[in-house]
Amino acid sequence: MVNEPTHAPLLSLVVPVHGVEAYLYQCLESIRADIPAGETDAVELIAVDDASPDRCGEMLRSYAADRPGIRIVHLSRNVGLGLARNAGLDVATGRYVWFVDSDDWLPPGTIPAVLDRLRQHEPDVLLLDHLRVHEDGRREVDASSHLLRDVPGVVRLADRPQLLRVQHTAWNKVVRRSFLDELGLRFHAGWYEDIPFSHPLLIGAEKISVLDRVCYLYRRGRLGAITSTRSGRHFDAFDQYERLMDWVRQRDLDEKLHADLFELMVNHYLVVVGNDDRLHPHLRRAFFRRVTEHYRRYLPSRGYAAPGGVPGLKHRLVGRGDYLAYAALRQAHRVTGRLRGPRDTAPAADADTDPAGASVGQPRAAEPAGVLTGQA
Repeated sequence: MVNEPTHAPLLSLVVPVHGVEAYLYQCLESIRADIPAGETDAVELIAVDDASPDRCGEMLRSYAADRPGIRIVHLSRNVGLGLARNAGLDVATGRYVWFVDSDDWLPPGTIPAVLDRLRQHEPDVLLLDHLRVHEDGRREVDASSHLLRDVPGVVRLADRPQLLRVQHTAWNKVVRRSFLDELGLRFHAGWYEDIPFSHPLLIGAEKISVLDRVCYLYRRGRLGAITSTRSGRHFDAFDQYERLMDWVRQRDLDEKLHADLFELMVNHYLVVVGNDDRLHPHLRRAFFRRVTEHYRRYLPSRGYAAPGGVPGLKHRLVGRGDYLAYAALRQAHRVTGRLRGPRDTAPAADADTDPAGASVGQPRAAEPAGVLTGQA
């Protein structure tokens, strides 16, 4: 069922829905209640029922029955987050589109601020800040949020290359629909679907605007989230990065940008391989081996500026394919952390920091970075 709007809106919010009945109303209400009275024609909310096994489909029908500006798409089979987003995008009529996950929500004042910035700057991509909300209610600033500070007007990635290190997720970006079509970007099936979608947006954009305020509340620790699910499906990350690197190869990108993307890829892989909540121990060696394959396949011809300290050592071990040394280093790091105790222990370098490996947004180690080449 899709209810057609009577006016073309400025902003379409696409919300894929699957197995989130405990959080769904909070998400929908945070959007609908935030739309100013005089802006109802400027915003459309599209919820995509991805064949949810719980009561989400019924809840969506009930919610939309007496509320204008809400469109419901019911899928006959479960297709996953990325393809469900595509289904919503296919029927979206807004000039801009924003993908919001149905277990997350927006703080008050977000929609008016987003609409105002879209009208003011007319960007290709609008970047938004967020907070990470834990199950106990604790709110945490993301490690990459400082990169959004003091960005005036509209910029290109060449002007602010650090923006490439902001969380590479879909939900922290509002995108001009025609720009999305120009790039030919859609989501792919599988986990880590944001990888070949998010980076090309920033690389291809002529006008990037930054809204330096918290516009999104990202729920951490939910049962069923991929960051807390041990599964072989974490190997999907390799397919997604291959798609990204194929996209990069087809374009004449600056060597520094290529090197930055390579480093981010390796950092992300190290987040996954080092996290007990994602990989069962018996899969870790095989995952590490695949990381080494990608390292050698995509290593820039002139090398790259690797991080310093322990993270840089892990990069070198990946390049050498030395899993035994990596495993020993990982174990020693964890034992040291336990001995220090929780108050004295800094976050582990391989700790899970976000749904798409956002440790890539953390500041570099204080010591100088080395340049790694094919002789690493």
